[in-house]
Amino acid sequence: MTLLVISILVGCLSVMTVRGRRGNWPAGMPVARPRLVAVGGTYEGSRGRPSDAYVIQERLVAAAHGTAGGAAAALALGAVVGARPQYQEDLDECAQTAHRAVRTASLHGPARDTLVSTLDVIVLEPGESPRLRFAHIGDGAIWHCPKGAEPQQLTTPHSFENGPLLRGLGLPSELNPEVGAVALRPGDRVVVVTSGAIKALGAARMKELFTGGMSPGACLDRLYDEMAVADPKDDATVIIADYVTA
Repeated sequence: MTLLVISILVGCLSVMTVRGRRGNWPAGMPVARPRLVAVGGTYEGSRGRPSDAYVIQERLVAAAHGTAGGAAAALALGAVVGARPQYQEDLDECAQTAHRAVRTASLHGPARDTLVSTLDVIVLEPGESPRLRFAHIGDGAIWHCPKGAEPQQLTTPHSFENGPLLRGLGLPSELNPEVGAVALRPGDRVVVVTSGAIKALGAARMKELFTGGMSPGACLDRLYDEMAVADPKDDATVIIADYVTA
């Protein structure tokens, strides 16, 4: 049953769409719609065991790194999408929902006590004072790259170097996700990565590429080129999102 649910979740993550109302709009008038213009990808590690999954929507980006062939990551992201955090104030509760989904599957499935996942979620909150809300559990990372300024890492790793996770979805301990918010301006960039990308290229090199003036697509291509040289053992997921208003 657990494998069937995971298969459905993975399929749903790949076909999500954004729907809106249709109506008459004066020709030539621009449509102002604050949103995250994002690209992402997972560079498959040399271990040959899938571990990462990610979601990109107009106001929501999330990535996870999990055990059991990516099953834990798929469960976590399925729970995040179902919680619709774009329309909630509390990202802590969204993270707790994902934690319960992974923990329940771990306790009742054939892979008992082996399902664990990280989670990094960002949500765009538009309005007069737009901001980015985020939640973080595990050893991934979220960067805010203000236009024309030094990138700032918004999160701290919940693990010792090359050690086990101190916080993770599915672990028996209390979750205690790291949550926060940061103001956004047009042209700001936000980057979400899993631990495989950090291990492959290092935080310093990734920050250089994030702020090198390249478009999100070109930046992701360059990261892929360098990962091909580094040959990471684990999956390495990178999502690059620019905040635009037009």
